[in-house]
Amino acid sequence: MTMMELIRHRRSVRTFDGTPLRPEDAERVLAFARETREPYGIPIEWRLLNAAEHGLTSPVIVGADTYIAGKLRPAPHAEEAFGYALETILLYAASLGLGSTWIAGTMDRAAFERAMALGEGERMPCVSPLGYPAAKMSLRETMMRKGIKADSRFDFGTLFFDGSFDAALTPEKAGVLAQPLEAVRWAPSAVNKQPWRAVVGNDAVHFYETQSRGYVTADGWDLQKIDMGIAMSHFVLTLEELGGTAELVTDDPALPVPPETRYIATCRVR
Repeated sequence: MTMMELIRHRRSVRTFDGTPLRPEDAERVLAFARETREPYGIPIEWRLLNAAEHGLTSPVIVGADTYIAGKLRPAPHAEEAFGYALETILLYAASLGLGSTWIAGTMDRAAFERAMALGEGERMPCVSPLGYPAAKMSLRETMMRKGIKADSRFDFGTLFFDGSFDAALTPEKAGVLAQPLEAVRWAPSAVNKQPWRAVVGNDAVHFYETQSRGYVTADGWDLQKIDMGIAMSHFVLTLEELGGTAELVTDDPALPVPPETRYIATCRVR
């Protein structure tokens, strides 16, 4: 599959067929994870965790015996870095036929953090099961997907803008960037909030987060910034497959922005 096909083909899988993760698949995913790099250069340690060995449970997951989790220390852009890196890994896992889904809250967090052996100050933002999708989704999964409208996305012109937030961007005007932006449009996000917005102009794509209440923890950790990292990984991976290059920088262009919207990063494209 092309990257765009892989992005469109992949969905959040919560119901697995119960087959243990094959050792060769586990080795491939872990090796890929350890080689994965994200634009901010923040160290992330990845582990595959056996559910039975560590007593790991999630009320929304059925039939998975393995989870992938990562830990890192808080730093500027740590949330975006984590989202970017784990999404890159999960797309690779999808290319092997493995199912996955992002989990941040619906799990026994204490058990997962013990399994990850968190050191002082370390964070484990999210985890994902890894396994072989069941032939049929559970009723719970079906209802969850229906509740968050998991198969729908905002329109292109709602998310992307031409030069400023005053002018909606069309796929035709986006030109060679239309497909990488469409890959952003289909990124997964917490309860499908789709917090990303992008302003395109002068060989640059400026990414912004439109914030929703309830996603920032008491100590300032912003879960929707993880979604922003996911979206930016989709953009860069798709652009690079098409032969382009992207340099991620954090030079705020100081554009006027709508309420509850803040600048995240800029991709300079070539």
